Amino acid sequence: MARNCVLLVLENYINGEFVASETHVDSFEPSTGNVYCRVPDSGEAEVNAAVEAAKRAFPAWAARSPQERGRILTRLAELIESRLEELAIAESHDQGKTVEHARTVDIPRAAYNFRFFASAVQHYTTECTQADHVGCMHYTVRSPVGVVGLISPWNLPLYLLTWKIAPAIALGNTVVAKPSELTSVTAWMLCMLLREAGVPPGVVNVVLGTGQKAGAALVGHPDVPAISFTGSTATACDITVRSALHCKRLSLELGGKNPAVIFADADLDACVATTVRSSFANQGEICLCTSRIYVQRPIFKEFLEKFVKAARAWKVGPPDDFTSNMGPLISKEHLAKVRGYVELAERDGGQVLCGEGVDPLLLPPRCQGGYFLAPTVITGVPDDSPAMQEEIFGPVVCVSPFEDEDEAVTRSNGVRYGLAAVVWSRDVARVHRVAKRLQAGIVWTNCWLIRELNLPFGGMKASGIGREGAKDSFEFFTDVKTITIKH
Repeated sequence: MARNCVLLVLENYINGEFVASETHVDSFEPSTGNVYCRVPDSGEAEVNAAVEAAKRAFPAWAARSPQERGRILTRLAELIESRLEELAIAESHDQGKTVEHARTVDIPRAAYNFRFFASAVQHYTTECTQADHVGCMHYTVRSPVGVVGLISPWNLPLYLLTWKIAPAIALGNTVVAKPSELTSVTAWMLCMLLREAGVPPGVVNVVLGTGQKAGAALVGHPDVPAISFTGSTATACDITVRSALHCKRLSLELGGKNPAVIFADADLDACVATTVRSSFANQGEICLCTSRIYVQRPIFKEFLEKFVKAARAWKVGPPDDFTSNMGPLISKEHLAKVRGYVELAERDGGQVLCGEGVDPLLLPPRCQGGYFLAPTVITGVPDDSPAMQEEIFGPVVCVSPFEDEDEAVTRSNGVRYGLAAVVWSRDVARVHRVAKRLQAGIVWTNCWLIRELNLPFGGMKASGIGREGAKDSFEFFTDVKTITIKH
C-alpha cells in the first residue's frame, strides 16, 4: 500500500471509489525536506460530491443494527492490526514521528478506536420513566444526526482520524472526513481497508486538501449538521463563524499550554523520567504535552540538573532509527515558528539551558534538509512572555520555581488554555485539592497520558468546546428525542 521510492499521488475516496484530482499540493517528508507525496487540492465540487454520496448512504446505514455495524468496525480494527508495520512506516515518513512511536502508539490506538466503539455501541442505553398519576410512560430514543464532517490534524494523523470516524459510523452516521493536507497518506491507506472490511459505499468519504478550500466547503455545507474538529484555536474560531449560519453542532478539541506542578515531596526520579516524555514525546507535537513546568523551590535546582541531563540524552535522529527518541517537526514553517518562540523567550530574559542554539544536532547526510530541533529547556521566562502564554507545539519547555500551592495554582491557571495538567506529589490530599483547582479538562497525578476511553476528554477555556469519549461521543453524534405514550 505504501511506497519506498516512487512519489505517491493520492486520490479522494468518494462513494466507495478512488477519484483522481486534476490539481494537487505537495506534501514534504519532514526528515529530508523532500516531496513525499502529492495531495489532491480539493474544493467545493469534491466536498459536494462526497456529501451527496454520504446522504444517499445514510438511510440504509442508519437502519443497520448496532451488531451489524459493530462487526464491520471490528473487521476494520483487525485489518489495521494486520498492516501495523506498513502503516507505521508510512505515518513516520509522512509526519516525522519515529517509527517506534507510530508502531507502539498511533497505529495500535487507531485499531483500538474501532474495536472500542464497536463494543461500546452495543451497550448504550436510553432513559425511561413512568408517571402513573397521569397514565403515561416517557422514554427517550437516540437517532444518528446524519452526515457528519470530520476534520483531523497532522500530529496524530490516523490515531485522531479514527477517533472521530469510529463513533460516528458506529452510531449510524455517514461521514465526510478531511485530514490535514500535511499528513494524508494513512487516511488514503485506510480507504483501501474500508472496502475490504465491507463498509458500504458512501458511508465514509475522505476528501483531501487544504483547510482554506476543502475544509471551508465542508464546514459551510448546509447538509452537514455537525462538525467534529481537532486543531488550533484560531481555526476553531473560523469554523464557528462559518458554521453559525446553519446552527451546526460543534465538537472542538483545541490547543493547550499544559502545566506540570512538581511539589518538593515528589518522587523525583519518576517525575523527571515522565516529564521528559511528556515534554518531548512526538517532538512535543501532542496537544497534551507539557509546556510549562513549575517546581517547588526546595528541589528546583536538583530537578533542573536532572531534567536537563535527561533532555540531552533524549536522542534526536532519523525516524527509522530505532534508537531515536524524537524525529523532525512537521514542516519548515513550523520549525521556524518554534524557533521563533525560543528567540522570544531569550528576548524576555530567558536562559536556554539545552537544545536550540546550545546543543548541536548530529544528523546523517540524508537528514540535513530535515526539520529537526533538539529538546529545549528554558528558565527565567516571565509569565507574561509569549513563550509562557502561547501554544508552541514543539520540543520546548519553560521551567520556573514556585513557593507554595496557591502560587502554583494561580500561575498554572494564568493562561487562556485549559486542556491538561500534571501534578507531582506523594500527598494524596494535596494532589486531589490541587487537581480540583486547576482549570484543565484532564489532570494526571504522578503520571501522564494514561487514557480511559470511557471517560470524557476535552478542554476548558480556549482549549475547546464539548467532550469526546464513549458517552460524550454518543451524545454528540446522535439526536435525542423524548416520546410520551399515554396508556
